[in-house]
Amino acid sequence: MYKYIKTAHLSALEKTNGGIIYLLPDILLKTFTLIPLIFLWRVVMSSGAEVGMSFEQMLTYTYISALLADMLVVQTTASGWLSEGVLLKLYGRPLPVLGQLAAQTAGGWMPMLLMYSLPMALAAPLFGVNIVPASALTFFASLMLCISLGFAIDTLFACLSIKLRNMSWLIGRIRMAIVTLLSGTVIPIRLLPYGISEVMKYQPFAALGGAPLSIFTGAADVRETLMLQIAWNIILWPAALLIFKKSQEGMVSYGG
Repeated sequence: MYKYIKTAHLSALEKTNGGIIYLLPDILLKTFTLIPLIFLWRVVMSSGAEVGMSFEQMLTYTYISALLADMLVVQTTASGWLSEGVLLKLYGRPLPVLGQLAAQTAGGWMPMLLMYSLPMALAAPLFGVNIVPASALTFFASLMLCISLGFAIDTLFACLSIKLRNMSWLIGRIRMAIVTLLSGTVIPIRLLPYGISEVMKYQPFAALGGAPLSIFTGAADVRETLMLQIAWNIILWPAALLIFKKSQEGMVSYGG
């Protein structure tokens, strides 16, 4: 366990190698994206639009989604198997590859959590947003299941990039579009029209960010949501491990 903790620590330090000022553009971008969204939802909700959530729940959903964005939709460096030479580093260390990816990714979250998420959480009352979870215990359980499933889905997309090799950039863009639409992190699943939300909540991407966010705001059926997250973890993790094992034979990095 110590080796993984050390790997996470090194990954966190790597994010700040250029100094804290290096992260400032990302922090400003996230902040100037979140604030207009808050005021946009205020306008939409005050107009009487029916979204299946209360005004307070919608603001909290949007705010927490921005603060925990990296954790709600996991993305590791695995998509750079070929172009970034990730293989050379991961297979050159005496640790399981997927374990290293998990540790590196978790460590990479730390700088933004400390320098963006924490200050914005403290500033939430200034925007009239309540960030107290409806149920802290079930939210934490759902978040852990979300992160776990996120790593499984990331592994499957990484295997696809191994199979298609030089199309990793295209796969990344397609993945981003699919996850953004279907995970519910940007637009809650329950906002989808014509009864689509009742069907879409059963697909695996809905068990990512949208699940813990709905539990946080008290807008979800907790039992059903947790059971779906557990079920998708049980289904996708064995598939991800099996496909990854078979994909390793086809890995190429910097010509071999």
